Amino acid sequence: MRAYIRGMRFESKQDIQREQKAINLFLNESTKHKAVKLDENDVDFVIMQGKTPVSFVEVKGRNFPVRKSFPLPVSARKLVKLCDKKVNPIIIWACTDGIIYAKLEHLKGTLRMGGRSPRRGSPNDIELMVHFECNNETFKVKKYDN
Repeated sequence: MRAYIRGMRFESKQDIQREQKAINLFLNESTKHKAVKLDENDVDFVIMQGKTPVSFVEVKGRNFPVRKSFPLPVSARKLVKLCDKKVNPIIIWACTDGIIYAKLEHLKGTLRMGGRSPRRGSPNDIELMVHFECNNETFKVKKYDN
């Protein structure tokens, strides 16, 4: 897997493909909504209905099937950035067999230091993380058709 660095970003081609696959499944081929990819320093997508933004979405990769993906992690920094958008913020975890998603306003999690193994040149690998346990009333699931 070859990662590239853009302004201290580490994303592989697979990461970007997984993100696109997840947003496509989330929209479920909606003809009235369109996902527009945002700048690399922003959240991932804005969902547009015509020229009106109706939601902002962050997609997080999860290299597990849906049933083994909990607890769901996300950085506190990313949650604040998404929450600041104020227009129906949604988070999606792109799992190997489908997606798990929820509106930010419904989430309750546990805050602790964590992250991933540190990589050279990446200041945010160890950071304040929020972890969400399985709650069938909060999270929705859609499976891929493969």
